[in-house]
Amino acid sequence: MNGIAFDRVSFAYTGRPVLDDVSFDLPEGEFCLLVGPTGAGKSTLLKTVNGLVPHFTGGTISGRITVAGREVHGSTPADLADLVGYVGQEPLAGFVTDEVERELAYTAEQLGVDPAAMRKRVTEIVDLLGLADVRDRDLAALSSGQRQRVAIGAALVAGPAALVLDEPTSALDPTAADEVLSALHRLVHDLGVTVFLAEHRLERVAQYADSALLLNSGKVTAGPVGEVLAVSPVAPPVVDLGRLAGWPGPPVTIREARRHAAGLRETLAGLVPASVVETPTGPPLLEARGVTVDYPGGVRAVNGTDLVAGRGERIALMGRNGSGKSSLLWALQGTGRRSGGTVAIAGTDPATRKPAERRTLAGLVPAEPADLLYAETVAAECEGADRDGRAPNGTCAKILADLVEGVAAQAHPRDLSEGQRLALALAVTLTAAPPLLLLDEPTRGLDYPGKAALANRLGRLAEAGHCVVVSTHDVEFGADFASRVVILSDGEVVADGPARQILSASPMFSPQVEKVLPGWLTVAEVAAALGNGTGDDKDD
Repeated sequence: MNGIAFDRVSFAYTGRPVLDDVSFDLPEGEFCLLVGPTGAGKSTLLKTVNGLVPHFTGGTISGRITVAGREVHGSTPADLADLVGYVGQEPLAGFVTDEVERELAYTAEQLGVDPAAMRKRVTEIVDLLGLADVRDRDLAALSSGQRQRVAIGAALVAGPAALVLDEPTSALDPTAADEVLSALHRLVHDLGVTVFLAEHRLERVAQYADSALLLNSGKVTAGPVGEVLAVSPVAPPVVDLGRLAGWPGPPVTIREARRHAAGLRETLAGLVPASVVETPTGPPLLEARGVTVDYPGGVRAVNGTDLVAGRGERIALMGRNGSGKSSLLWALQGTGRRSGGTVAIAGTDPATRKPAERRTLAGLVPAEPADLLYAETVAAECEGADRDGRAPNGTCAKILADLVEGVAAQAHPRDLSEGQRLALALAVTLTAAPPLLLLDEPTRGLDYPGKAALANRLGRLAEAGHCVVVSTHDVEFGADFASRVVILSDGEVVADGPARQILSASPMFSPQVEKVLPGWLTVAEVAAALGNGTGDDKDD
């Protein structure tokens, strides 16, 4: 067996079982997609392949794992570095150097690869992953998507037999994600590398995978991609559309769905999707004019951008990696760099105010919500937010309870699920009651039900009078959440208008349903039009 084999593997943290008698075989050169709800243990399963679990996490493991015939038990991640390449969810946390080319060469150096062979290998990886234009740059100066590609490249330099990746496209725009997945596909077919990959954005990956594993409640279901997704509690929109329409399979790719869609198109002919939200009228809450953001080294991230928005708007800020989305959000909030232009929120420039007052104008939830969380318990976080926001005691805890149920007051924020941690960071931000709410890539780590619940929560905030601006690469979330879409390119606004109009006109940012049924953005819209009554049923 030259691939990855699990034989009756069980694993538990102290008092908390994660894997329960798991057995499966991945042949050499297999591209396998690992799916499952948020918190099912997908990251834990992946980390057992190279020994990160239990060597660095603790816990108790039993059973047998082999990779290319070599036993994993008793080996450390360093022992397996030439055999298993691993890319985690946080690339920056795994880097050991400060420059792109040095990072790519580091693993090869540690394995004693000949310098000439190492240079050749690094150059091949740079070309494979499209890193030529950043190979001499500092890692800290890269966008999150560029860092993700560097991390994948660093794992590939050693020439491993198996490549294990945990949400490798979560920080990538759709085009960059396709480039990375295409590169992985070539590794599988040309070099026989076994790729084992977990991803929440299944619409991106399903077409590339040879097989799938569903992990749920500690158990694994293995099989062809279509069969696994048909029984999975989490599935991409095209699969849900197939289930709704009763298509056989159901289809897992756009091409397959189109072959079944003629009858549904005829049924929907003459029907009009319900409008997401009408653009509110009234005086603008946010007025940003000519905003420019420059960084050292002559890098201009935002180039004279205008953005005017009113209360009640739901705006998805989209664009390729490095287009300036995060820089614009921080400039709008007032904490980030702003080299030129003006920003006014309710007539006040947030950059001229102290941090405490700034938070009452604009709240920003960063791409890593944990960056806002410092206390040892959820209760302490909420109490601190009440003090900082000068809000009555219990305000933050009440907001959190409204956003999500079941968060224990004495739990450590780092022990929460991705969705719970995001809800806590959002509650902390909302405690100061800012009229402008800014979120940077909030759907990372969330499954489809979690994203639907987030869209619903943000929609309620907009209805309550907040202006919500979300930077996102997730086109499916944008279709579900936004009433308006603004697309950036090279720091400039290149498209701005109603979500349906902008998303339908862009092949890069079109959701799956629109590609199958032009003019329709979500499965919920189709269900509502067919009279199934599910158009607005989004559970928290």
